[in-house]
Amino acid sequence: MQNLKARSATKPGKKIMYIITDRNRNSLHVGMCSDLVKTLQFYQQMPTLFYDSSNQLNRLIYFEELNSEAVAVKRFETVSCFTRSQKEQMIRSVNPDWVDLTLGLKYEFALN
Repeated sequence: MQNLKARSATKPGKKIMYIITDRNRNSLHVGMCSDLVKTLQFYQQMPTLFYDSSNQLNRLIYFEELNSEAVAVKRFETVSCFTRSQKEQMIRSVNPDWVDLTLGLKYEFALN
């Protein structure tokens, strides 16, 4: 169990800014965390945290790993103020098909 915890933790000082959406892409939620795997597990455990069950936030479509908390907070504040079209343009620049990145993230952590 301790080995699993060690693998899922990110490096000290690293922060992750992410965008998560529902299956119909109706909602775009911008967040920030230090452990993306734990955060995604939280969203799975609390499916109606922000919306009803039809708009469950469960698809990770964008994330950035940032070197410090100050940089991450600034980036989070900037992206949070983006319009929906600006967020979509940013997402499409790295994930044009809006593929759920959760699967790749789980696979990557399984390899480590």
